[in-house]
Amino acid sequence: MNTWGISANSHDAALAVFNNDGLEFASHSERFSGIKNDPHLNTEIINYARQWGEPDEVVWYEKPFRKTIRQIRAGQGFRLAENNINRYLRSHGISAPIRYIPHHHSHAAAGYYTSPFREATVVCIDSIGEFQTLTIWQAEQSELKRIYSQSYPHSVGLWYSAMTQRIGLKPNEDEYILMGMAAYGDPKRLFMDVLNDFIDKEGIGYNPKIKIKHNLHRGCKWWRPDLTTEQDMFDIAAATQKVYEYILLNTLLWASKTLPSKNLVLMGGCALNCSANHLAYRYFNNVWIMPNPGDAGSAVGAVLAHKKLHMPMPHAYLGYNIEGEYPVEQLTNELLSTGIAGVANGRAEFGPRAFGNRSLLADPRGDDIKDRVNDIKQRQRFRPFAPVVLAEHYDEQFDGYANEYMQFTARCRNPHLYPAIAHVDGTSRVQKVERDGSGIRRLLEAWFERTGCPMLLNTSLNIKGKPMVNDLTDAQEFAIMYNIKVFS
Repeated sequence: MNTWGISANSHDAALAVFNNDGLEFASHSERFSGIKNDPHLNTEIINYARQWGEPDEVVWYEKPFRKTIRQIRAGQGFRLAENNINRYLRSHGISAPIRYIPHHHSHAAAGYYTSPFREATVVCIDSIGEFQTLTIWQAEQSELKRIYSQSYPHSVGLWYSAMTQRIGLKPNEDEYILMGMAAYGDPKRLFMDVLNDFIDKEGIGYNPKIKIKHNLHRGCKWWRPDLTTEQDMFDIAAATQKVYEYILLNTLLWASKTLPSKNLVLMGGCALNCSANHLAYRYFNNVWIMPNPGDAGSAVGAVLAHKKLHMPMPHAYLGYNIEGEYPVEQLTNELLSTGIAGVANGRAEFGPRAFGNRSLLADPRGDDIKDRVNDIKQRQRFRPFAPVVLAEHYDEQFDGYANEYMQFTARCRNPHLYPAIAHVDGTSRVQKVERDGSGIRRLLEAWFERTGCPMLLNTSLNIKGKPMVNDLTDAQEFAIMYNIKVFS
């Protein structure tokens, strides 16, 4: 049985291929089209997926009719024709029977069934599904039972995106920049203003309901027009991040008091907020966040929900394959020579972050490295970078939680030694690499042997506003255009 899971026709489309219950391939559509956050499928990704055969069935990540009803209520018009998924897939040459899984069920399944747990509390927070914006589930063995939900327009994700727009960034794309900007602001200055102007107090205590005072589907550029300076934007970001953390803590507290499991699965687009994710450990003993917790990850989640299939993820290397031995020696020599090198080798990562197969790497010790890499990527200079570190050296360099997927921030113990990977608040979004034999692990070992430095700066091999490098042609074009050696 060849099953395709698809999330598309909205934003950040993705396709996953399961063959006899094994996950063979998963990728964002943007990697093949070159269009950032591409909402649609394309011929290239479909043809690549067909190397495992034509699909016998397709599992779609949401219920299109219910989505249409919500769009009507939201004033977005009657969009049933646009939501005709059978017609949409046939326009891309896909004619297999279609099953539909509710949006938040796809999120919950993507997280729980890929986790190492057999019982868990599952919390999903995003902008919007069909109607649902926050759900809490009890998971046990093969079953997922929803025990709480709240609906549009009361959406934490929409509020966070609206605040992203308010500070001049692109909603549904630049939320992570707001998160980085927060470190430059004073969270106390505007915390009560943001809280009182947007969030209803019903969320306090053991009630998980977070009511939003305004429908923010079209943003909130109207809010506080007197705030115009760069420091104002930093302070809005800081307050927004702090209010989100307040909401998250309230939600997790209720979930921990209501459900028995101390294993937490955190999913939805808000689970990408690595600055807040460490708070989960206040109430839970173990935390799992799928490497791709947003809508694209639901291409996998929809199939797992349909099959009720446990499939713990050993890694996120599920995309396009560039064959060949990982170029450890070439990378090490280039890093020693120039301080910066790119790599495009093996299976591409499934998710928004690079873990060493589509990475721009750099020596974290140089005073000018952060600015040099930001200039290459055409990003704001305040933007931080993540370190990738040998697991056995983690505790001597960082304090806090970390895993292999850059999902938590930890305090850097020696920011003066590694200025390129320490944010202005002294934290780092760490990728910790165990002795797994991966290419990035072998590179770190070689780098440590040559330099005594147990880490590298690791960022995705792309520039701002463009998808990550996918194939050899992309890698060669990147090398020529940005004058960086990219090894495959």
